Amino acid sequence: MSAATQEQSKSAQTKLAAGAVGIVFGDIGTSPIYAFRETFSGHHTLVPDALHVYGVLSLIFWSMMTIVTLKYVTLIMRADNKGEGGSLALLALVTRKGENKAWTRSIVLLGVFATSLFYGDSMITPAISVLSAVEGLTTVSPAMQPLVIPIAVGILIGLFSVQRFGTSGIARFFAPIMLVYFVTLAGLGLSHIPDHLPVLWEMLDPYNAIHFFLTEPTRALFALGSVVLAVTGAEALYADMGHFGRGPIRISWLAFVMPALLLNYLGQGALILSNDLQTAQAMAQNPFFFLAPEAMRLPLVLLATLATIIASQAVITGAFSVTQQAIQLGFIPRLRIEHTSEDAAGQIYIPAINWALMISVIALVLTFGSSSNLAAAYGIAVTGAMLIDTVLIAVVFLVLWKWKKRYVLPLLALFFIVDIMYFGANLLKLPEGGWVPLIIGAIVFTLLTTWAKGRKRLLKRINAEVMPLDIFCASTVKRATRVSGTAVFLTTSTHGVPHSLLHNLKHNKVLHERTFLLTVKIADEPRVPSSKRIEITDHGGGMYRIVLHYGFMDRTDIPASLRKLKKFGGPCRDIETSYFLGRQTLLASGARGPRALRETLFSWMMRNSESAMTFFRLPANRVVELGSQLKL
Repeated sequence: MSAATQEQSKSAQTKLAAGAVGIVFGDIGTSPIYAFRETFSGHHTLVPDALHVYGVLSLIFWSMMTIVTLKYVTLIMRADNKGEGGSLALLALVTRKGENKAWTRSIVLLGVFATSLFYGDSMITPAISVLSAVEGLTTVSPAMQPLVIPIAVGILIGLFSVQRFGTSGIARFFAPIMLVYFVTLAGLGLSHIPDHLPVLWEMLDPYNAIHFFLTEPTRALFALGSVVLAVTGAEALYADMGHFGRGPIRISWLAFVMPALLLNYLGQGALILSNDLQTAQAMAQNPFFFLAPEAMRLPLVLLATLATIIASQAVITGAFSVTQQAIQLGFIPRLRIEHTSEDAAGQIYIPAINWALMISVIALVLTFGSSSNLAAAYGIAVTGAMLIDTVLIAVVFLVLWKWKKRYVLPLLALFFIVDIMYFGANLLKLPEGGWVPLIIGAIVFTLLTTWAKGRKRLLKRINAEVMPLDIFCASTVKRATRVSGTAVFLTTSTHGVPHSLLHNLKHNKVLHERTFLLTVKIADEPRVPSSKRIEITDHGGGMYRIVLHYGFMDRTDIPASLRKLKKFGGPCRDIETSYFLGRQTLLASGARGPRALRETLFSWMMRNSESAMTFFRLPANRVVELGSQLKL
């Protein structure tokens, strides 16, 4: 590699690393606003003395090193699915390589539950982040307390309202703002570390964390439920790997983001310990904002609010991406997906998810009323997803990659111990609000599994009743009246004749000169190259079987794919092509109990799913729908 090429590669890496700061680290970057505070002034308060401050700082440092640096940045980011990360991408990787294994079904259910917990996290993160930043106004003037909720709700409504315009226009401003924010974090921390220099080495000493547990095990366990707030957002590093690559994310984390975060936590600890106990207890109510001189607190509140908006934006965008993956993989019914950028395929907007999130987030803000109360609800979803990620990565290491057990098992044991401790500590918060993400996760899990199972049964019923294509061609094709043009009959099966074709022939008594039986298949990999998009079989008499292959991150556009057809009659022109869709109406099977409820839920989801015409981007004036009735 030439020197010029190496220089260009380094420049590209640097730009990606800077971009990652603006998108990937928003969630974990806003944690200093509330994580340290909650351990001392949350629902289970600690006395802000040396024992507790050193213990908490040590727990934060070693949690950051174990969970974020070692587990996610060093190891889990190796397990990419063609460059993509996240629980669903990891699940697709595991199930594809472990197909037909006895453990596959259990792993799938775990992966689906991790996805369900993500939706709970995507509701709580914007609520607690924005609310905690706006609460900084009370450090400027306590008289502003009544304005906190209205301002937070106004910001959230504005944030969700602009989603339909896309983020490509404002995304370029994210990185500079977050760079300034992280530099400010580091600067505020550095300015206070000299107030109590021992925090520098006491944070690094794991004995302080151990001593805390040995001295006050119950309080230490409750403190873990707040300390985990310092590492929330770790999975975002893995989920956003497809956008930036593992190299730039690692560089950003190790060289910039992690040092800035640790310096800020050190500064908060030094600030607390440099004051008498009474003053320390007052400052522990909001140590992040007390790091700034009084004249600079309002600008800090504004900067922190911008950072939390960016963090919330990243979570919302993540919810859109995860939903798209889940739709393509068959866990969620078709929803309207709008592409907000002509250049960036990942820039999407899903109205149903956007408004559902907005209503849920505002309801959480109004119900809990403060970020401290929301902190009780935060953590279970995150730690649950982290624990499931450890299970999935254990399968990857031991079964798929076949790494040597003597190296892997000690690491996995460490991860499981840490994850179980954090998950257990957060379970203690169930009565105070921890039940919220679990209820959300249970509801979403029920929806996802109901759709996946119902869809599988429906396809089985449809496929059991289809006429074999060779019999149809031999008995019908040569005798049917042919009309000019191309007919595309969408079908879920790659075998037999779709009901829509039989209904059309029965009622209209004609067959088009060129007839395509088209099936869309979503691969368990992010993208399928255009050279492998179309698979076509000629059955004679103008009858063709087409299978269009898309990845779970690809845009499913059937007309665009058919316009690239080179053989078998050439490209499909919109004005000469008709699309025929089958629409099934479900009849009750007569089942009772839970099964009847699941059938009712599946029928409701099917009725409210996006039309195939819109989802596959079919021209509205060229579509014919033919209905049929089925009993589940």
